[in-house]
Amino acid sequence: MAAGAHEKVFEDERRRLFGLAYRLLGSRADAEDAVQDTWLKWRLADADAIDNPAAWLTAACTRRCIDMLRSAHRKRVEYTGAWLPEPIHTPVGHAAAESHEMAATLTTAFLLMLERLTPRERAAYLLREIFGMDYAAVAEAMDMQEPAVRKLVSRAKTAVGSTAVRHVAPPERQRELLVAFQTAVTEGTTARLAQLLTEDIRITADGGGKVAAARDPIVGREAVLAFVGERLHDWWQSYRWVEAAINGQLGFILTEGAVPVAAVTFGFDAEGRASDVFIVRNPDKLAGLVPLVRQ
Repeated sequence: MAAGAHEKVFEDERRRLFGLAYRLLGSRADAEDAVQDTWLKWRLADADAIDNPAAWLTAACTRRCIDMLRSAHRKRVEYTGAWLPEPIHTPVGHAAAESHEMAATLTTAFLLMLERLTPRERAAYLLREIFGMDYAAVAEAMDMQEPAVRKLVSRAKTAVGSTAVRHVAPPERQRELLVAFQTAVTEGTTARLAQLLTEDIRITADGGGKVAAARDPIVGREAVLAFVGERLHDWWQSYRWVEAAINGQLGFILTEGAVPVAAVTFGFDAEGRASDVFIVRNPDKLAGLVPLVRQ
């Protein structure tokens, strides 16, 4: 295979590989590293001897991610405060967000659900249940026997339980929530926001120990409304609000000048009410959003 053709095969698969790696790792930077490592391995491979390049690349990327996920798990145990996935921009038409179903597997709520699984369970579940690979292909990708893969997927489905149902509210409800949330913060008026929240709404903030953020989740409608309408009203008055497609749905990037200081996304229940507010403030996780706020 000529060098140009060799590279084209990889580039044709790059977005799909990134989508897999990001869902496995919950980090844009780590996913990019995993895809780059896969490219380096592919560049040295004898492509003419590989019958199914897409399957080969999937296997290489999956195995690299499993190794990285094991290391990441150890770091997350020592993480300061709550850990949230790194937010990513998912513009309309991006391969990772082409369908409503796939967009739902990019949400912060879904990625946090995957945190309940071991690295191998997570990989098997994603390959089988999200990317639609048959068990034989998953077994080959993970270098395992098919019965063992079936057990991994079964355990994963049991572990995630009913939350495996992925809820993304209609765009009009998402925008209604965004308007109500921004109004509550900027004006301190929470009446409209209150109607859009579940009773057990939860705010989770990730500062990574590098900036101020609530160390423990804030739970319950009254507590959340007080926090948003009073604390955030005081703290976020000077920030600029940028609406953006983040992790498959609408959210906000708050900026100070041209620097992102927070990313806000939401989780929804089956009725379209907000069940979670996710606030990422760790500056390391906001670096990938800089191009959006400088447009």
